[in-house]
Amino acid sequence: MRAPIIDVAVVGAGPYGLSVAAHAVAAGLDTRVYGRPMQAWDRHMPQGMLLKSEPEASNLADPRGDYGLETYCGRRRLPYAYGTPIPVETFVDYGRWFHTQAIGDVVDDSSVAKVRSDGDLFAVELVTGQTVRARTVVLALGFLPFAHRPAALSGLPAAVATHSSDHHDLSRFAGLDVTVVGAGQSALETATLLLEAGARPRVVARGDALLWNGVPATDRLAIERALAPRSGLGTGWRAWVWSELPGTVRHLPPALRRHIVRTTLGPAGSWWLKERFDGRVPVLVGQTLEGATHRDGVNLRLRGANGDLTTVHTDHVIAATGYAVDVARIGILDGRLTRAIRRTGTSPKLSKHFETSVGGLFAVGLAAAGTFGPVMRFVHGAKFAARRTTLGLASRLKTRPPFEDVSPLDESRVRENVG
Repeated sequence: MRAPIIDVAVVGAGPYGLSVAAHAVAAGLDTRVYGRPMQAWDRHMPQGMLLKSEPEASNLADPRGDYGLETYCGRRRLPYAYGTPIPVETFVDYGRWFHTQAIGDVVDDSSVAKVRSDGDLFAVELVTGQTVRARTVVLALGFLPFAHRPAALSGLPAAVATHSSDHHDLSRFAGLDVTVVGAGQSALETATLLLEAGARPRVVARGDALLWNGVPATDRLAIERALAPRSGLGTGWRAWVWSELPGTVRHLPPALRRHIVRTTLGPAGSWWLKERFDGRVPVLVGQTLEGATHRDGVNLRLRGANGDLTTVHTDHVIAATGYAVDVARIGILDGRLTRAIRRTGTSPKLSKHFETSVGGLFAVGLAAAGTFGPVMRFVHGAKFAARRTTLGLASRLKTRPPFEDVSPLDESRVRENVG
């Protein structure tokens, strides 16, 4: 007996996956979401973490805007105000509430093992052994597949070298010397939470000094608001364009897009973290990690700005070194689909509707940053992505041939979707 056919399989149940699903369901598309809602935020962010984004920039997206974070916080009498950071635990609970309110019972907690072609459809193989056939697939994979680990740490065993996304409960490091590599919010907050969990952390950063965001201004004059509008990516017209008009970024030259993604909201700590960090966590600045060996702990070889080499001995090293999108690291795609996806650099080349060069296969969230810019690195981009993707899904499904007569996938299905 053939597996049932659905319109849309959304792979991933984080903010982007749930937002796309809310729009697709509202559009009348037979949709299923695969993955445990908010699992990455729940299990791969440290306990006690606070969101760096402002509350108004942390909404999941439903078509009518009925289920925003402010509504959730209001119903539960939780703080919601500009300049008041949201605990990650509150955000996880909000995402799960959004799931029940905006999507309903179309979420299957099962993880996806593989996505492959099945004639003119896609076969979505679940870890349970079940296979679902889908007319379209939306990859909403979040950040986990793209965790960047410095090459200098590649020879170390996982027991002593991890990525910041590998950790939820930092209490396991109590009493240990832990070196955190990085200078962004993830590195600085991880180090702070390690200290507060009883560890002995230090931070190693390449820059000459750590940077900290300023305290947000809650009362601004009209002229200030006009000259520097506030947006989901901060204040200023440039940030406003990248945040509110991501469709324009797609028309820029690829090299410029990559530069914008790399330099917008670069490594810096939140203003509310500085007091907990400064003077309490040792920092080695101007240091480039050149190598590491494992013997009775970890020995990190660092090169200073003046060229001098030093060695730091530590019990464990955590790479808080961000994420790098690479189609080759999307492990759930079979080899044929992976090879068929056209790329800009290592990122998928997407149409205006977030469709890859494989007809019917879409990608949203961090994977779309190379096309639509830095807002796709943040929850704030979910509204734009969900609306645009659903338009693409509806258009794609209307033009499908009768599915009883589909023919096997051939090279004609792989097309350029950049018009």
